[in-house]
Amino acid sequence: MRQEQFVARHQREWQELEDWLRTRADARRAQDTRNTGALGDEAMPQRYRRIAQQLSLARRRGYSAQVTGRLQTLMEQGHQVLYRTPPLRWRTALEFLMAGFPRLVRSQARCMWVALALFGVPLVGMTVLLQFRPELIHALMDPRMVAAMERMYDPSNPRIGRDSGSDWMMFGVYIRNNIGIGLQTFASGLVVGVGSLVVLVSNGLTIGALFGHLTRIGSGGPLWSFVCGHGAFELTALVIAGGAGLQLGLSWLAPGRRTRGQALVQAGAIGARLCLGVAFMLLVAAFIEAFWSSVASIPHPVKYAVAAVLWTGVIVWLWRGGRGGVERDRDAR
Repeated sequence: MRQEQFVARHQREWQELEDWLRTRADARRAQDTRNTGALGDEAMPQRYRRIAQQLSLARRRGYSAQVTGRLQTLMEQGHQVLYRTPPLRWRTALEFLMAGFPRLVRSQARCMWVALALFGVPLVGMTVLLQFRPELIHALMDPRMVAAMERMYDPSNPRIGRDSGSDWMMFGVYIRNNIGIGLQTFASGLVVGVGSLVVLVSNGLTIGALFGHLTRIGSGGPLWSFVCGHGAFELTALVIAGGAGLQLGLSWLAPGRRTRGQALVQAGAIGARLCLGVAFMLLVAAFIEAFWSSVASIPHPVKYAVAAVLWTGVIVWLWRGGRGGVERDRDAR
């Protein structure tokens, strides 16, 4: 067979394969796994074998370097796609944490802002109110708990903080407590979102009562220096978990054109991914709380400076993370 006939016979399938390879390359750069080319992914192995046979045939017949070079390029590119090493799981997880998770949080912006208001307004309001109405602390907290908190954060207490020998034990305790609260905040959203609402408001009131009371009696320094560092991750994670729970309840109340079952399945998938990021944030918070926040020997100004860096980092991460790529999670709104 003459070279012109050979090229004319196979030109179309070569073009389809080139289009498929170009589509796959564009999809990888855009972090999109969809194939929009005419050649289906399932046809690629067979097409790759045909290219290998055609390359062998072209060489044996002595066709021009232009034809054999084109076939060689197609074969090499196809081999890279079919037999390339799959991406490392740690890299996939890192990409999700640094880009996918912040995008997903932003895709649920309305629920996140509502969750922030439900948590933040009671917290700030109670902190301020207790400066003028100190007796309200006993309406929110048991007297024994109030007394215990006063002793724990008394500036004259020489045992504020602890030695390094218990760091790892407390790290485990903090992980269990933090993740338990985070999952409770999200899962309670199944009760048409009311559960998440109650958890957010109650936690805001309790934390605000603790902050307000201890600040009023002069124990604010030890408390604020303890909370300021890990709070960047812990409190933000609580709000995100609450927002995930609210969107779960909203999908039940207002499913739109979907059935309630379909809406709940979609909201559950979004919530599960949000909870992965929340679990990571609470893990970081537990580490900071165990190995940094509870160390009383560190001067308060140093803790406040580090806390400023941590809070700035968390805000920038959630605000800017993943904006350089395609916002795939917009479709989850």
